[in-house]
Amino acid sequence: MAGEKLRRTPFYDMHRALGAKMVPFAGYEMPVQYPTGITQEHNAVRKDIGVFDVSHMGEFEFTGPDRNAWVNRLTCNDVGAIGDGQAQYTALLNEEGTFIDDCLVYRFDDKIMMVVNASNLAKDWEHVVASKSNINARVKNISDDVALLAVQGPRSEELLQALTPLDLSAIKYYAFDTGTIAGVQCFVARTGYTGEDGFELYFRSADAAPVWHALVGQGRGTPCGLGARDSLRLEAGYALYGNDIDETTNPYEARLGWIVKLKKGAPFVGRRALEAIKEKGPGRRLVGFRCGARGAIPRPGYDVLLNGHKVDTVRSGGFSPSLQLGIGTTYLPTHSVDPGTAIEIEARGRRMDGEVVKLPFYTEGSVKRQ
Repeated sequence: MAGEKLRRTPFYDMHRALGAKMVPFAGYEMPVQYPTGITQEHNAVRKDIGVFDVSHMGEFEFTGPDRNAWVNRLTCNDVGAIGDGQAQYTALLNEEGTFIDDCLVYRFDDKIMMVVNASNLAKDWEHVVASKSNINARVKNISDDVALLAVQGPRSEELLQALTPLDLSAIKYYAFDTGTIAGVQCFVARTGYTGEDGFELYFRSADAAPVWHALVGQGRGTPCGLGARDSLRLEAGYALYGNDIDETTNPYEARLGWIVKLKKGAPFVGRRALEAIKEKGPGRRLVGFRCGARGAIPRPGYDVLLNGHKVDTVRSGGFSPSLQLGIGTTYLPTHSVDPGTAIEIEARGRRMDGEVVKLPFYTEGSVKRQ
């Protein structure tokens, strides 16, 4: 809302002390980059260790005997398919089968925690609360109480293992455990948004300083901002809500059909619509593309043309530090999504040549997908 005061994460003073450039993002003042620049931060994650403050994300805690059934009704993936100590990528959908938000769920033995995008927190909360009907469970918005750091990169386990009695090698991809990091109680999940191995640490906001200083600094992790987070997730082919997916897109056209479990035990919001979409087949698909010309950088919102006719806009786009060229995503008619398909990207009257490529853009050193 215009004029509304921006919020700050528990790490705000630490960002400022390191000279971070702060920008408004999802109602928060967030670091977009540090003095060394986005490319160096990006490369630190690909080759070493990067640390991201993602405390702006929202967390909902579900408790009570019927918590699993409630979350299963709310989301399109199957919470019943994972056990205690496991995480799952899923989505909140509307009755039309399009995205209200994408999210993570963490299944504990006595609760479920749902992590949602900061920009959607208010509408997600409204959707969740409105869905409660004749069910023996409760939900609490614990977002303000939770600090969240993402520690990503090939040396992330090495750094964290020196700070915890937990056996991190025993935590598999999309699993988590509870213990201490630098003496602070938290739960440690082997998840992330960069395509590299790494962990996400959830702990009390009051414990922000000791954890940050144990992770960031010379010989430890490089602090990273929103700029590197975006370039890393784009290279890894991860969707961004508001760009690649939103309330006009469904999982099948977004290449996320694998998170839709139509045959799970309970009906869920959007199932009927998705059954019809799957039977008919989506009319378009999200694709990745690259630009061949040096200096050709596709930006979100640029027009995308197929055979000279506009078919969509660039959804996500930018320069890839790992590949040293411009990359992006867009939706194309289903009959035109094969790698090698030629497209054009138009910006301010100038056209750039593009070519559809297989996602993800970057795979070297990447973790195995769920």
